[in-house]
Amino acid sequence: MPAAMQKSTAAPMNIPAAPAVPGPVVEALRVPAITLHAFCETPELTAAMQSAVTDRRMSRTHATVDPGGIDAALALYRKTATPDLILFESQAAADQLYVQLDALAEVCGAATKVVVIGHSNDIELFRGLLARGLSEYLVAPVGPMKIVSAISALYQTAGATKLGRSFAFVGAQGGAGSSSIAQNVAASLARIYQSKVILADLDLPFGSASLGFNVDRGQGIAEALKDANRLDEGLFERLLSHCGDHLSLLAAPAHLDACYDLSEAAFERVLDLARSTVPFVVLDVPHVWTAWSRKTLLAADEIVITAVPDLVGLRNAKNLVELLRKARPNDAPPKLVLNQVGVPKRAEIKPAQFAKALDLEPVACVAFEPATFSAAANAGRMIVDAAPRSPATRQFAHVAQNISGRTTGRAERAGRFAFKRLWGG
Repeated sequence: MPAAMQKSTAAPMNIPAAPAVPGPVVEALRVPAITLHAFCETPELTAAMQSAVTDRRMSRTHATVDPGGIDAALALYRKTATPDLILFESQAAADQLYVQLDALAEVCGAATKVVVIGHSNDIELFRGLLARGLSEYLVAPVGPMKIVSAISALYQTAGATKLGRSFAFVGAQGGAGSSSIAQNVAASLARIYQSKVILADLDLPFGSASLGFNVDRGQGIAEALKDANRLDEGLFERLLSHCGDHLSLLAAPAHLDACYDLSEAAFERVLDLARSTVPFVVLDVPHVWTAWSRKTLLAADEIVITAVPDLVGLRNAKNLVELLRKARPNDAPPKLVLNQVGVPKRAEIKPAQFAKALDLEPVACVAFEPATFSAAANAGRMIVDAAPRSPATRQFAHVAQNISGRTTGRAERAGRFAFKRLWGG
């Protein structure tokens, strides 16, 4: 425990309750690999903690959630060493809470952080606890994301690089056109926001992004995976193929000389490095269901499902949506793009019926435009470049704006004050 959190000799004061001062909104970034022990007193906090520790942002954290509050914590730490972070719930009044912390200070290691979830909304209590070296005090009731945000904030270092957002694109079925959507949305992000974008083609044997942008496929993602632990920013930059001023491609090798049996965490280091480099990372996830593809989807900030409006597309999209809602309860539902809408003489499910079945409105419905798509593909160009005024281009721009988390592009910001940007364009 920090040196400031020592047993206090001052008599605790009974201070009348006062409104708590609201803290700043904290962006919940990924929590590093730590050990967390949580001790709860109420069923409500137990449920919130169990949801929090299974959140994707806590995937590196080894956590246990136990009943018993501070008494259970003290009984454990009189026999074993304390973890990186202790979180306990206390329904005690201020004077008793000070006593509990003094007892914990007797058995707590110097490097351990402590978070208390209390039931007293008192600013003077909050200040007194921080003065004793407490890392954070939260007032119950708290939801899972409040807990995740608080823990995330404890491990954010001052001046740390802002991490970019990751968008995973996946098809509900083979041939749905998810790769084409991902590539054109990546190009739209770069064009609209004039910000750096990395498109990672994760389909190692059959990836098409290098053809779509008419660049040398190189080694790209395969070389990055070869020894990911030694990968640094310099080497990572050399593996990128540049497709303009703002868009870079981490290309797939697209050959069958090797088998690509990947571990569950295969792309973790590569994608972390990409997110530390640019504000937008687009992941073209192939239509496979493996441990690594599932983990990659669940870890993304946004997920975009591309489906063709037929029965197979509906069934598979429904399965994906249900899985993602269950596995990511603290995130927004995935985005849905309906592709190849309006194929002549083909019976298809109407977008409204498709949306009703999934309880999910599509963010875009891309019409069947075979001439536009095939001409762009054969020329090695994106549709947004080959046919900038086509309906499809407008749909791609809409998806880009929907997932970006930004409300305006550079053109719409003209005339406003030019504040310093977090990211280079």
